[in-house]
Amino acid sequence: MRYYIADLHFCHSNLNQRMDRRGFESGEAMNEYMIKQWNSRVRSGDEVVILGDFCMSRDIAEVNRILGRLKGKKYLIIGNHDRYLKNKEFDRSKFKWIEHYKELNDNKRKIILSHYPIMCYNGQYRRNGEGEPKVYMLYGHVHNTFDEYIVNEHQKRIEQYKRPVLGYDEPVGIPCQMINCFCMFSDYVPLTLDEWIQLDKKRRENISLSDYATAVEMDDE
Repeated sequence: MRYYIADLHFCHSNLNQRMDRRGFESGEAMNEYMIKQWNSRVRSGDEVVILGDFCMSRDIAEVNRILGRLKGKKYLIIGNHDRYLKNKEFDRSKFKWIEHYKELNDNKRKIILSHYPIMCYNGQYRRNGEGEPKVYMLYGHVHNTFDEYIVNEHQKRIEQYKRPVLGYDEPVGIPCQMINCFCMFSDYVPLTLDEWIQLDKKRRENISLSDYATAVEMDDE
C-alpha cells in the first residue's frame, strides 16, 4: 500500500502556538502523537511519500531516531525546511529516494509530486475513457493558510472553463485535481490517494475566506 502526507514538521514546537496552532503541550508531545498516528496505519511493507518539511530539528541524531521509529518504506519530496539533508551525519539511506519533484503511477493514475503547489501541472487535461481525471497533483507547503485559500479559488475558477477536446462533441471542463496532503487534515495519518481524493473533496466544499482572514502566518525563511 502507498500513502502520502505533507508538512509533519517534527520538533517544530512553535507550530503549537503559531500558524497551525496544533495545540500540543510541547514539541515532544506533538512528536509522540504523530508517530503514534503514523504507525496506527502504516505497516513495514507499506510505502509512504512525504511531501516535504519532515523535521525541523538541528539534532541529526534525533532526526535519524524519529525516522527509525516510523514504520514502512519512506520516500521524500524535499521541502524548504528539510535542512538536515545537508548534514553529512544524516542517514540518507532511511529514505528510498529523495527528490525535489517526482511523477509516479498509482492504480492507473499519474501522480505529480511537489512540495509546492503547481497550478499548471503535467498531464492536467488527461482523462480516462469514462471522462474522469487521470492525473492528480499532490502538494504541501501552504499548510492551512491563506495560500491554501488562493489555491482553492484557482481550482474553482478553472472548473468554470470549458474547451474543445478531441473525441468529445461538445467542449468539456478542464480538470484541476490539486490535493493538499497537509498532515493536520488527516489527523497526522498518512492516507492513500483515494482517501485523499475523498477527504479533499469534502474539505473544499466548506472553505470560506472568513476561515483565513485572521490567520497569523509564519516566516518560512
